[in-house]
Amino acid sequence: MNLVIALLSTRTFITAERIRETVSGYADSASDEAFSRMFERDKNELRDLGIPLETGRVSQSDPTEGYRINRETYALPAVELTADEAAAVAVATQLWQSPELITATQGALLKLRAAGTEIEADDAVAITSTGALPSMRGSEEVLGMLLSAIDSGRTVQFPHRPTRSDPYTTRTVEPWGVITNKGRWYLVGHDRDRDATRTFRLSRIGAEVTAIGPPGAVQRPDGIDLRETVDRAVGEWPATGEAKVWVADGRATALRRRATVIGPRTLGGRPGQEIALDIGMIDRLAREIASYGPDAVALEPEALRADVVDRLRAQAQQTDGVRA
Repeated sequence: MNLVIALLSTRTFITAERIRETVSGYADSASDEAFSRMFERDKNELRDLGIPLETGRVSQSDPTEGYRINRETYALPAVELTADEAAAVAVATQLWQSPELITATQGALLKLRAAGTEIEADDAVAITSTGALPSMRGSEEVLGMLLSAIDSGRTVQFPHRPTRSDPYTTRTVEPWGVITNKGRWYLVGHDRDRDATRTFRLSRIGAEVTAIGPPGAVQRPDGIDLRETVDRAVGEWPATGEAKVWVADGRATALRRRATVIGPRTLGGRPGQEIALDIGMIDRLAREIASYGPDAVALEPEALRADVVDRLRAQAQQTDGVRA
């Protein structure tokens, strides 16, 4: 490094003897031969590293051979990114969550902006504070395995639970992509067990992710918008309709209070009413409906119904395990 600094600091060629006198580390050479071996070794190392070391006459009047580094050849050109490339860099920095790297990643984005590179500032690219970055919550290893499976086009199996209090159940999924939404990470893919498109929050996926099947077997279908799929699943999609739910007579009072009664309906031989209420957050509504067990049944939309069924199935498996 000392040699590189010395050779960059001059626009003229400097002799080996001058280098021996001024560059730290050479003056201690035991002999001219020892210096020569050291200097030759360092020159070869610089060339191996691709550093443009030049030789030439020290001056017009002095034919002695000297050395320098061509600054124009040595310096890297300015980094120029397209809008898509800049956005990709910005999203990639979201993965660097350690305290040691977070300041550097924010600084990198700020430098890109200072250089005139526009970066899309949406919910997936936030650099105003560390708290705005999507948290992995211990899911770094899970994300790495999922991205690897997506890249190789393989199916994955993993334990998943609808909520923190629910038990894990094994899911087999053809992964299409990973999306961030409001500070959370989600996997989108085709759930073979449910034969439907499903969204899984990474913080609810267990660490035992296994890739199965041959590479290249999984491909994302044309026309699938991953962000739209996540928005719909987590209730961030602009809702235009209502959820319809059946509730048994005298049950699910909290749901009734904020719902509109459509009319009486008998389901499974039990009298009750069909009600309509705002969907809001599908995840939250599904959890509430499932908490009533057989006293409330989600009728539509299908995403809400599927979420409730998944929760009830997981609860049934947990109950069976306790009985066993």
